[in-house]
Amino acid sequence: MPPSNAYINEDVWTVVRLATFTRLLSLILQAVLNAVIPDHVADAFSPPRSETPLLLDPIIEALFSGLSHWDAEHFLFIAERGYVYEHNFAFFPLFPLILRFLAATILWPLCGFLTLHGRLLLAVALGNSILFVLSTVALYRLSHLVLQDRKLALVAVFMYCLTPANVFMVAGYSETLFAALAFAGLWLLETRFTVGACLLLGCATGARANGLVNAGFLLYLTLRRSLTRARARYKGAGGFQYHHYVWELTCFVLTGAFCAALVALPFCLFQFYGYQTFCQPTATEVPPELLNLARAKGYRVADAASPTPTWCQWRIPVLYSYIQDVYWDVGFLRYFQLKQIPNFILALPVATLGFIASYTYIIANPVFCMYLGLGDRGKDLKIHGFCNPRVFVYIMHSSVLLLFGIFCMHVQVLTRFLASSSPVLYWISAHLLFHYEPLLRDEKLFKSDQIQQQKDHKPRFGFVNMWRNNEVVYILMHWQTCSIYTQCILGYFISYWFLGLALHCNFLPWT
Repeated sequence: MPPSNAYINEDVWTVVRLATFTRLLSLILQAVLNAVIPDHVADAFSPPRSETPLLLDPIIEALFSGLSHWDAEHFLFIAERGYVYEHNFAFFPLFPLILRFLAATILWPLCGFLTLHGRLLLAVALGNSILFVLSTVALYRLSHLVLQDRKLALVAVFMYCLTPANVFMVAGYSETLFAALAFAGLWLLETRFTVGACLLLGCATGARANGLVNAGFLLYLTLRRSLTRARARYKGAGGFQYHHYVWELTCFVLTGAFCAALVALPFCLFQFYGYQTFCQPTATEVPPELLNLARAKGYRVADAASPTPTWCQWRIPVLYSYIQDVYWDVGFLRYFQLKQIPNFILALPVATLGFIASYTYIIANPVFCMYLGLGDRGKDLKIHGFCNPRVFVYIMHSSVLLLFGIFCMHVQVLTRFLASSSPVLYWISAHLLFHYEPLLRDEKLFKSDQIQQQKDHKPRFGFVNMWRNNEVVYILMHWQTCSIYTQCILGYFISYWFLGLALHCNFLPWT
């Protein structure tokens, strides 16, 4: 029997409270750790500050400066100065635009007390916290709809709140924005609200380049639904009807092309903007301090008097590919070096979970997977849980990202790459916990607080509700009796959750 709306609504409020609590705890911990641990002197992008600090700037800097390290400095710089340097185009514009909007609207009353940089830093803390809460709700809705299992969806979202990519969800990175848009877009797609899904997934592409891969969901689900309708008409007509398949194929091609174009449009527009900026430059004023930094570091700025960049002569001049190749040395097998073994070890846990997810699903449904989930063989499979037919496309998506991340990227970013792009990491973690942890088989753990309140007539408010019937907290309280699998999974999530705050916020190497 499916859970009632009372259970589902209470679950949503539970994950909202837990997500809010973990965001507040992350902000507090990063401030404390940033104050206690001295910053490492790193060779990272560090543009000069042109504004004179105002009254509240030292306070904001002390509280949130840990959120502006490493790549976060690029996003803050773009939000403040725009796309000045060529390598800035590796960072997509939606997140900087949101930061600038928050600084210019909601935080505008503070302009007499905070510089623009200070307001942008405060916008990072507020914006990413709100986006993370929204992403937890979207992930719960998506998980409940796809997995068809309330308990599994709930534990998966609890694991998301302890994500090993935690520091990148709270710092000035676009991971949280991307996760919120991707999970919400996939939820709308599963509810057959295709237009809304296209818009959200298109916005996700405006936040991160790997949003292009999400077009695969639109194409696959559209094709599967077209084949389902064609089979239904075939059975209704009592035999093969050629024109039914031709009609459905035509609808798929047109609909799929339109949806994929919407998802890819932000990427194409951004590359066109980069082409216009550097291949057809106009007279622009670059502040002297930024020009001095460009000369000292070898950064390229748009200059009509300078030679045209080589990538402008390409048949398809994609600036993003050029930056990844020249600036970051990203390419097939380029990271397979002995000195990178520590980074491979750092990415090993998330890669292991990714391979376990694919292996578990394929072993459970070998014939279904052989037909790529498009054959008429899904009716005999489980209709709920991790191995149900609806999960197949997510396994494909996760596997593609996993293999691409291992062979073609800086492998240490694999953790945040998968943690913000695919729900499979959290689904397989929850699935393994249910499979190997006897403590989770107690049905009393999943009794709704709302129903319980009706029984004992004692209302509970605030964060108190968050701890009642929280399965992950219950397991942590009984850590000594947990299975080795549970200790490994939760140990990995919690250790990376904490270590990321300690290391990344002090300019120390991390994922």
